[in-house]
Amino acid sequence: MRIRSWATAVTAAACCILPLAAPAAAEDKPARGVAWSASHETATASGGRWVERPSSGGLLQVVAEGRLANTGEGCYSVWARWQFDFVPTPPRKQATVCGNDTVDVRVRQSYMPTTTGSIAVCKGTEDTRDCGSWQSLTSWPVTRP
Repeated sequence: MRIRSWATAVTAAACCILPLAAPAAAEDKPARGVAWSASHETATASGGRWVERPSSGGLLQVVAEGRLANTGEGCYSVWARWQFDFVPTPPRKQATVCGNDTVDVRVRQSYMPTTTGSIAVCKGTEDTRDCGSWQSLTSWPVTRP
């Protein structure tokens, strides 16, 4: 019984602390978020990530914003994949750049304490067969390192 009470207290504390860590203004979010980056061959993606509650209420959201840049030829895409409890979902393409160019990246996903997510840069536009290493979007602290 004592262990169950302790676990309940820890879970309740985590649910209360995470919303407080979310930035208040839209222009502050990338600067106050935790940095993320991923790369593969001539393409690099980077930006900031944070947790926020939508203005309409509802579940917390993990938000990652940044830029995908390519300095070479060919196309590269940013992909995100999520796992809820122990259930993985297929990767979803978030942004694509072709040739020497730069595009915006914006990822948004509902978030619970058991949600994990990662992001990678992959060659091409169709699948995740040729990618750089997957980088966590849900490892914290939620304050800037």
